Amino acid sequence: MLPVDHFPPTIPPALEGRFTSRLPLERDVDPVAALVTAGIRRHTPDGAADPDGLRSRMVGLKSWSRRQVVVVPTAHDGSPSTDRAPVAWIALEDRASGRTNVQFVVDTEAPDRDALAASLLDWAVEVGGSFARHRGLGSTQLSCDANELDTDRSRLLAAAGYDMVRTWLHMRRPVNAGEAITTREPRAGTRVRPVHRHESGLPVAQDVRTVHRMLEESFADHFNSYRESFAEFVQRLIESPDEAAWDHWWIAEVEREGQWLPAGGLVAARMPATPTLGEGTYLEYLGVHRSARGHGIAKSLLRAATQDAAERGRTHVDLEVDNDSPTGADGLYESMGWETYERTQSWHSSADAHPSRLLEPPRD
Repeated sequence: MLPVDHFPPTIPPALEGRFTSRLPLERDVDPVAALVTAGIRRHTPDGAADPDGLRSRMVGLKSWSRRQVVVVPTAHDGSPSTDRAPVAWIALEDRASGRTNVQFVVDTEAPDRDALAASLLDWAVEVGGSFARHRGLGSTQLSCDANELDTDRSRLLAAAGYDMVRTWLHMRRPVNAGEAITTREPRAGTRVRPVHRHESGLPVAQDVRTVHRMLEESFADHFNSYRESFAEFVQRLIESPDEAAWDHWWIAEVEREGQWLPAGGLVAARMPATPTLGEGTYLEYLGVHRSARGHGIAKSLLRAATQDAAERGRTHVDLEVDNDSPTGADGLYESMGWETYERTQSWHSSADAHPSRLLEPPRD
């Protein structure tokens, strides 16, 4: 018997008997990746889903922090089909206290598509409410992303009661080989170093904690900042399909009274080559501690990352920044050669906590 959610989405009346939902299986990864890729290519012609990352979220270690279903045609006996591709997928990640991430895709050719999307986003409210209850909170924020050019996705989110709350700039800077030896050194009294690593290649625990603390305390005054415990931070690292790129982690330090103290952190990752771009580096997190702002820390971390990219023969360094960053980070990036190539949006709604459905009286 195929696994199903105990409290699944309500299938729209026009699709009852024709479609149903179940939990994702390994065989669903490729067809769902195809649906996600088709959605991406509506705004980015050479874009594509990451099958390994999707596999981890659907059926791998990252699936453990998610509640999700796929919508599939029914078999002759009314059970979920095993040999026909899903027409939709939705996943909710219990991201951190007060924060639930929503991912969804619905085939553009699916019958009664708008109603199906609406039923899945209604289910997201149900699931988010259960996450809030488990966290001991009154509610949780539902957060979903959309490319600025994807008006169809924005329309579906707006119809479900989501508000567009922020625009994010995706920026890119070309890298040339000469930067491996011409990059400027940090100013006096500051330095940037890779995280210390054991002979096994794993990072020294103190440095992992330092990076977490720098990121947590750096973003405390930023838009939509939410607390992620160290345990949750580490769990996300463990859940990565591949081992985290520890050789892409840096710590910035400042000298005070003869002692070097943490001032910022940078976490990056390799970007695979595409048909139109060579291999690149993506800056996932860059934080400068509020006590160290104004010391050139951000510039030093950025230069360390671009120098590293040049040494590796990469062609570009990408990052994402809030269009309304309180620190004016977008202006800093522009001054150092980054240019915006894409914009995405954050859409938010909320879900109130609700009593456990398991404690409700049985339905007739």
